[in-house]
Amino acid sequence: MSSVTQTIRQVENASFLVVEGNFPLDKNVIAALPQGSRITSANEFGSSAWTATARINVISDDKTSKSYFLKCAAGKVGARMLEGEHNAMVALHAVTPSFVPQPLTWGKFRAPDPEMYFFLCDFVDMDIRLPDPVQFCSRLAELHRTSESPTGQFGFHLPTFQGKFEQPVEWDTNWASFWSKLLVDILRRDNETNGPWEDLDRMSQRLLSRVVPRLLGALQADGRVLKPCLIHGDLWDGNIGTSFVTGNVFIFDAAAYYAHNEEEIGMWRCERHKIKSKVYKREYLKNFTVSEPADEWDDRNRLYGIKFNMFHSAHHTGQSSRNLAYNDMCYLVEKYAPLESDAEKDEDCALKG
Repeated sequence: MSSVTQTIRQVENASFLVVEGNFPLDKNVIAALPQGSRITSANEFGSSAWTATARINVISDDKTSKSYFLKCAAGKVGARMLEGEHNAMVALHAVTPSFVPQPLTWGKFRAPDPEMYFFLCDFVDMDIRLPDPVQFCSRLAELHRTSESPTGQFGFHLPTFQGKFEQPVEWDTNWASFWSKLLVDILRRDNETNGPWEDLDRMSQRLLSRVVPRLLGALQADGRVLKPCLIHGDLWDGNIGTSFVTGNVFIFDAAAYYAHNEEEIGMWRCERHKIKSKVYKREYLKNFTVSEPADEWDDRNRLYGIKFNMFHSAHHTGQSSRNLAYNDMCYLVEKYAPLESDAEKDEDCALKG
């Protein structure tokens, strides 16, 4: 049980309504449900380290049963987190409505203390096993292909969160510049979580100053145009499910922004995820042509994977994902920005256990 869930269950005041089940509902949450909804139960559903989540079952005016997914978070950070998620889900749903649970709203609890916020969307009863690669990858490619950035730039109109961390997603016309800011931010957070590592710092600085401008800069060089595509932003297997009712694949818990589409599947390179299976990359690339320079696709995928491994490391102390990111930095630096001498190379690129 998360600390947020414990807090909600311990609060006793007139702003909460105790209903059937184990999750009391704030009256502003109830008011946000569609008019005429009669609540039959509310129960904890799923798990999260920094939010509380529940399933609300209702009967509508027309006597049909309906369920909603509720997420709650505490404080000002919680407000920004859920506002970002709501806006991300709205943007995704607008492009591919049968691929994303319909978002309802987000708001603040009526209860003044503690300060709490909520996000509501349709509840989809899902099988959380790995999705059918053909359906899933074709739908994902459709999202990327048909989405259009409202500014023509990379970014999003307000911050979104990956996990508990806010992402710097201010608009930028240059993809290498935009992505560098994401990596710089998560490297800072990792340092705060795991402490300084001099070798990682030296290698990441070389990656940022030499490799990123070369490898990602090439996407917009020599007259090439790179389309900003709406991505989910945190698309590991835990944020994908298949409806038991319709068989449709759904994505949720979004950290969306407009990006190079290939960044989306950089997460699939990470060893800890079941979706690392090569069948998913193959199916996706059947539906979305590799960006030019095409022969650098795998190196870009490796680079994008570094960011996702660093996100994981920044959330958890002592994880192998930090070493994996470092080793990938060494590989790319060796290939695109070799160090000055063999002695320097041996010192900086020695693999860390």
